[in-house]
Amino acid sequence: MVVLMLAFRFPEWQPHFSFPAGPQTNEMIALRWLHIIFGIIWIGLLYFFNLVLTPAMKQCDPKLRIKMYPELMPGAMAWFRWSALVTVFVGMRYYAIHLGSDAKLAGNPALVGKWFGWWFLVWIVAYAFIYALQLPAKGILDSAWVRSIGVAIVAIAASWLILAVNGGPTASNPHLAISIGGGLGLLMLLNTWGVVWRAQKRLIAWSRASAEQGTPMPPETERLMRWNYLTARTSFWLSFPMLFFMAAASHYPFLSTVAR
Repeated sequence: MVVLMLAFRFPEWQPHFSFPAGPQTNEMIALRWLHIIFGIIWIGLLYFFNLVLTPAMKQCDPKLRIKMYPELMPGAMAWFRWSALVTVFVGMRYYAIHLGSDAKLAGNPALVGKWFGWWFLVWIVAYAFIYALQLPAKGILDSAWVRSIGVAIVAIAASWLILAVNGGPTASNPHLAISIGGGLGLLMLLNTWGVVWRAQKRLIAWSRASAEQGTPMPPETERLMRWNYLTARTSFWLSFPMLFFMAAASHYPFLSTVAR
C-alpha cells in the first residue's frame, strides 16, 4: 500500500512499460519462452540420465535395480519424450518465422518451402547414418572412437551442406544458426522417440514383470540396454553444439555472411 501511495505521489518513480506491437512479435516471445521451458526439461533429463542415473544404476544391486526401474522410468520417460516433442515443434514454428522474414527480404515468399524442405531432407538423411552408427556392434565398429568420429563427420557434413544450400545474401544469422542447432535438435528428437522410447518401453515392461512375477529378463535385454545407452550418449554429445548454435542465433551473429 505504501509503495502504491508513493508511486501516485511521485509519478517519476513509476516503471514505464512499452510492449512491442504486432502479433508476430508477441508470438515469437511466447514461442521462445515455451522453447526454453520445455528444452530445459528435455535436456535436463538427458543430462540426468547420462551423468547420474546410468552410473548409479551400474552400482545398484541387480534386485534393487529391477524394483526401482519400473517405478522411476515411466514418469521420467513421459516427461522426457513429450518435452522433446514440444521443444522441437515450437522451435520449428520459430524457425519458420525467421525463414519467412528472410524470404520477404529476398522478395520471394516461395523460398520458405524450399529452405525448410532442404533443411528437413538434409537432417533426415544425416539421421539415417547416425542411426546406423548407434546400433550395437562387435569388433572395431563397437569402438567409441569409431562411433564418435563417424557421428562427428555426419553432423559436420550435414551442417556444412545446409549452410551451402540455404545460405545467401538475405539469409540471416538466426536462420542459419537455427538451421544447424535445430537440425541437431531434430536428430536428438528422433533418437528420443525412435530409439530410446522404443527400448525403454520393453525394458520397463520386462523389469516390471520380473519384479512382480519373478519372470527372468529376456536374453535381448543386454542388447537393448546397450542400444539405449549408445543412443542416449550420442544425444548427450550432440546437445553441446546444438545449444551453442541455438544461443548463437540471437547472441552471436557469425553466419549472416554465408553465401551460395
